[in-house]
Amino acid sequence: MKELSQKYGSMLIQNRDTVREAFPWESGQICLASAIIFTMKGKLADEKLLRESKKLIAQKVGVFSNFRGMVKVPTAAILAASGDLDGTLDKGLTVYGLLKKEFWQSSYLPLAAMMIVQMAKEERYEELAARTRRLYDRMRKEHPFLTSSEDSPFCAMLALSNQSDDRLIEDMEKCYKILKQQFVHVNAVQSLSHVLALFDEPAEVKCEKTMQLYQSLREAGGKYGTNYELPALGVLAMTKVPVKEIVQELMEIDTWLAKQKGFGFWGGITAKQRMMYAGMLAQKDYVEELPLQAAAVSGTMAMVIAQETALCAALVASITVTAANSSSSS
Repeated sequence: MKELSQKYGSMLIQNRDTVREAFPWESGQICLASAIIFTMKGKLADEKLLRESKKLIAQKVGVFSNFRGMVKVPTAAILAASGDLDGTLDKGLTVYGLLKKEFWQSSYLPLAAMMIVQMAKEERYEELAARTRRLYDRMRKEHPFLTSSEDSPFCAMLALSNQSDDRLIEDMEKCYKILKQQFVHVNAVQSLSHVLALFDEPAEVKCEKTMQLYQSLREAGGKYGTNYELPALGVLAMTKVPVKEIVQELMEIDTWLAKQKGFGFWGGITAKQRMMYAGMLAQKDYVEELPLQAAAVSGTMAMVIAQETALCAALVASITVTAANSSSSS
């Protein structure tokens, strides 16, 4: 295991514990996903700033606002990591207002808004909100039963691309048709196809790289999830790093994480989910190698932010479903 990977692994654990201290009653999975927001930026979470962010959200939005639902933890993490709590939240609320004109209200719109704020200039907010809806409508036309409000953060991510709407939709559809032959969770396949659309390679090549990485991990004994974990796998597959090296590093990080408190059998996350976090930690070494050219912002941090947002959105969705099932069975 590389020294840098262990450094960021330790940082993730410390950040998770700090987020939990600030949000003791929130889901452990949401706290861990929020901790990765700090970790991928190479920052240590500050409990005081997290509490200030929580307080600020409560002051600036209404009791029934979606900002005060399950997304409040990742939103607070984004604010605390930004260095400008008030300014970042104000911008987020501005974009959220624009998105509400385009969408029905949902738990996912705040995440889409905060992603746009982190990746675009203010003069583009209105244009990006409109394009987010336009891409959503195109996706829904292709997959009316798969596309739902939880896809809005992905649409916001794609709206930031320099590629045309037609090119993005065509690429996503090609990827979807190839990947659904390999993976059974079609919602996850759709999410993975959204991520792969940001990379400038033929769809067949991107899908082959992703499937090759998945198969290589399985052959090495790794348990990688095929649900909301898939988008992170796609990002790893798009790096220029040889598959053999990626697999070795992931297996070593996963072995190390399994020995850490909260990541073992009783930790609340599965082995498949743990492998996803191992993959995200490995990206800290590989992120500069990402051949990302389609994003309308500089640097590969755009892909990292998009990936974090997608993870949080997927977790909110899974927790909502679990809560609904528990309620209906009680």
